[in-house]
Parts: sequence; structure tokens; C-alpha cells
Amino acid sequence: MRCVSCSVWRLTREGDTLRHTLILGTRPSPLARRQTEFVASSLRAAWPDLRTDIQVYSTRGDRELSRPLPQIGGKGLFTAEIEAALRTGEIDLAVHSLKDLPIAEGNGLSIGAVLERADVQDVLVSRHGLPLAELPAEPRIGTSSPRRAAQILAARPDAHIVPIRGNVDTRLRKAASDEVDAVVLAAAGLARLGLEGHITQRLPLEVMLPAPAQGALAVQCRADDNAVLDLLKAIHDPPTWAAVTAERAFLEGLGGGCAVPVAAYAVCADTGLHLRGLVGSLDGCRLVRVAGDGSPDDPGHLGRRMAQEALAQGARIILEDGW
Repeated sequence: MRCVSCSVWRLTREGDTLRHTLILGTRPSPLARRQTEFVASSLRAAWPDLRTDIQVYSTRGDRELSRPLPQIGGKGLFTAEIEAALRTGEIDLAVHSLKDLPIAEGNGLSIGAVLERADVQDVLVSRHGLPLAELPAEPRIGTSSPRRAAQILAARPDAHIVPIRGNVDTRLRKAASDEVDAVVLAAAGLARLGLEGHITQRLPLEVMLPAPAQGALAVQCRADDNAVLDLLKAIHDPPTWAAVTAERAFLEGLGGGCAVPVAAYAVCADTGLHLRGLVGSLDGCRLVRVAGDGSPDDPGHLGRRMAQEALAQGARIILEDGW
């Protein structure tokens, strides 16, 4: 194990000993902070001489909760302030849910590591304690995700989608109220917060395919910070990287964005890389599904090829109607 005593970060004194301190930036939600603490502890486990500190930044996406993301600017709303702090050197690393990161990397920034992926599934939390198929007629389902809404409506055409945003605790409170019959959340977020006990149903992938890169954590750094990039190799998971790269390439091949329902899930196995993709209409009446295999050494090619197949099978018309 290499010592980091020759690196260039801030020095802090513990008694008579100088320790290197790496500053990580994060959003203020309990989930974002928990994820950042996990990354920090993973780095300290890999590099025992390293010390970490966490700096919290409120993003526009955290502050503007009254409207769906596509109406106020999309995924970059959760990253702009943190990326600015990274560029100026206020922080050394930024921790993101990879599904929240725009496809195009920020100027001068790089994804230095993607950690081993958590559970990719979406889950239903219902005050009735019933799975999706058994909810009362015309159930009110809380979500502001077009992807989730479309797949819910495909499975339950009688459902009414109720837009909700906010952190996990806010959504769980909604689920317990009479405003909705159920809400849809990511299993990974509940697991990281120790809230799995609220889960009513893990939605099968055949019913609810996840967002590209769902369940994966990305660590962003300055593209020219070779010392930090070297540190991050210790916590990087290549199979997860291959899978999420294919998924994000699928999204990119369709035109990118979050205004139209797009889902993708790839699995890296001994036999290669397998990708499933979906493009749906906002009302859930039209779903285009594709699947294919490729090499984990070139995951982007697989994602782009599956995007072209989806476009040829009718996704182009869906996207044109939605965008």
C-alpha cells in the first residue's frame, strides 16, 4: 500500500504528526451526506494515512422543489454549485449519485471512480401495505420521474401520477399520508439510510427498469489532479463502470435528458456485457424495449448500438413527441 505523504493536499496537525486531508463536497440531504461519508470511509480504509473532511453545498435542485426537474433545467441542477467548488479548489472531490450527473463531463472535471453498485431496483412504499397490482382502483402514485410514471402507467393504466419531490424522508411522509396511495423510490437510497423496513414491494425489472446508472456512486475530481486520480483507483469498480457506461451511452445515443422516460440496465458477467433499454411515452401507452450483448471492454459501443435499435423500433417517434 502506497503512502500518500508525498501528495499535495492540505496538511492538518494531530499532535506532532502532520496528516493529509482530502476535502469532499456533497449536497445537504441525509442521503447525499451518507453517500459521501461512505466514500470517505472507503478512501480511508484504502489509504490509512489519509484524513477526510466534508463540505456541504446547497444546489438549485435542492432548493427548487415545487416543479419537476425537466421544467427547471434537468440533472445539472444537482451538480453545478459543487462542480464550481471543485474547479476553484475549495474541495478535492465531489460525490454524486451517478444517475444525477449529466452525460457530458464538466469542463476540466473527470469521474475518477465509480464504486461497486448497490441495488438497482425501484421500490413501492404504500400506506396500504399492498403491492402495485393490488392497490385500490385508480391509485394515486407519487413520483416526479417521467421514467417511473410511464412504467407505473403501463402496469396500472388506471393510476393517477402525483408529482412529488424532496428528500427521502419527505417522500416517506407523503407515502404515510392520505395524499397518495404509494410512492416509488430507489431501493439503494433506502438501504443506505437504513430504511428498508418501509419497503412494500421491490418492483420487478420487468415492471420497472431503472434509470441509467441507478444505484452507482461517482467520485468527481479535477481532470488534471493526477495524485487524486491515483488515490481513487483503490475504490473504483471496473464491472460497475462498464455497466453504467453502457447505460449512459444508451441515454446519450437517444439524445440525453430526463424529459422523456428512458431506462437502462446493464450487467457485466463472465459471458460479457448484457444491456436492456427502454423508451416510453409519458402516458405509458407506448414502450419500446431492446436488449443486446457486447464487450465490457467497449461498453459505449453496446449502449449506442442499442439506442440505434430503439430508435429504429419506434423510439424516435416517441422522443419527437416528448421533446
